[in-house]
Amino acid sequence: MAKPATTKRRTAKTENVTLKDVIKWLEQNGTKKEIEGLKRYGITATKPFGVTVGALKKHAKRIGRDHGLAQELWATGRYEARMLATFVAEPDKVTVKQMNAWAADFDNWAIVDTACFSLFDRAPHAWSRIPQWAKSKREFTKRAAFALLWSLSSHDKDAEDDAFLACFPLIERGAMDDRNFVKKAVNMALRAVGKRNATLRKAAIDVAQRLAAHDDPAPRWVGSHALRELRR
Repeated sequence: MAKPATTKRRTAKTENVTLKDVIKWLEQNGTKKEIEGLKRYGITATKPFGVTVGALKKHAKRIGRDHGLAQELWATGRYEARMLATFVAEPDKVTVKQMNAWAADFDNWAIVDTACFSLFDRAPHAWSRIPQWAKSKREFTKRAAFALLWSLSSHDKDAEDDAFLACFPLIERGAMDDRNFVKKAVNMALRAVGKRNATLRKAAIDVAQRLAAHDDPAPRWVGSHALRELRR
């Protein structure tokens, strides 16, 4: 099994930032304009504050890593609080149980991708979640399988080709899912893995060609869009 991706660790927080402090900051920094902007990007957010991702990342750096606070933020169920949770959680403390619980809570593409690219791909159990979530009937949990693969292809520099080759059957099965947020993640995962090196590019093109020739529209869409980039 491939090793989890590594990341430069932020220093631990130096002051006692509480959940109450963070909620107050979110309330003070949100705008109605940003809330409306979420809708334009197809993000169905639960009780949003209207704080930009850029502002959340800056505030996360001020807070530092705090796994307990991250869990409290996630438990609020609120969009930006959960986004912030993915930035302050400690990857090495993320358990399978936590990953599964958060994945079951996913309700929009933005929180899926942010969790996968900012936290889960650096967790010790990252690779084990891909085949499990790829079987999920939940749209956003299933998207997470392929968003995580997409992220690992970029961030896990030590992973061997076999780890990615083993995921191609998952990609081919995932491409049969015609739900918009699933098939888009499958497409991006196939393209990202194929960009990693020449061996994986060839394998990705083979998969994309099979999908592009499929009778069903969903796999045909995934394959044809992947081929456009992989053949460049």
